[in-house]
Amino acid sequence: MKADNNISGLQAIDTRSLVDKVEMNLIEFFSQKELQPGDAIPKELELAEIMGVSRTVIRESLTRLKTMGLIESKKHKGAVIKSPDLPSILQKSMIPTILDEGTLKDIFEMRLVIEVGMADLVVSRATDEDIEELFSIVKNEADYSGDTLFDVDYEVLFHSKLYEITGNQTLKGFQRMLLPVFSYVYTSGLINKTFANKRYVSHKELVEVLRERDADKFRTAMRKHLENHFKRLMTLDTDNKNQ
Repeated sequence: MKADNNISGLQAIDTRSLVDKVEMNLIEFFSQKELQPGDAIPKELELAEIMGVSRTVIRESLTRLKTMGLIESKKHKGAVIKSPDLPSILQKSMIPTILDEGTLKDIFEMRLVIEVGMADLVVSRATDEDIEELFSIVKNEADYSGDTLFDVDYEVLFHSKLYEITGNQTLKGFQRMLLPVFSYVYTSGLINKTFANKRYVSHKELVEVLRERDADKFRTAMRKHLENHFKRLMTLDTDNKNQ
């Protein structure tokens, strides 16, 4: 019994905290050494000896860094620094059905802000062919956009083309990552609100403004185009406050 009393005071060692510390130390090491993509990092055994931990802990820490996209394995070189693909990393957790309403709303708001803000890139980089392709996407769309949401198919195709026109690979990556969230917000009824009859700038009207090659006009038109979404999000804020 005496031995049992002595043992009862012991607790299992939380090895995960050790892995966390090694992970953070490695990231700090990469930063201090100013390692660049393609630079090799020390071998597992060397890291274990220097840091005074087991190879198992080092291996788990490196696995985490691989999952984060910070390192990758190269033939004949071992583990090397990698420039992380941020959208791909975030996409792993971007599952609309398990995101709460507040997060879904935040993501949708971010989309609206991005699309208004990228007007200069779209106007400066759109070719005549790009503009004609945008028009062909929405040429059969109804002219009037009143108190209803835009058709999802037109919305996705048209705005995907705008992201493509920017030529910004990170922006395009984020748009691909967020598309499932956009679609879910549309179909879930989260922003399915109605308002007094009001007309918003249609996709076809956006194309006509883009033809003028005026970034300020296009930015204003895009803001008016997305006005129905902004209105619905603001109404959602009010509804939540009143609950």
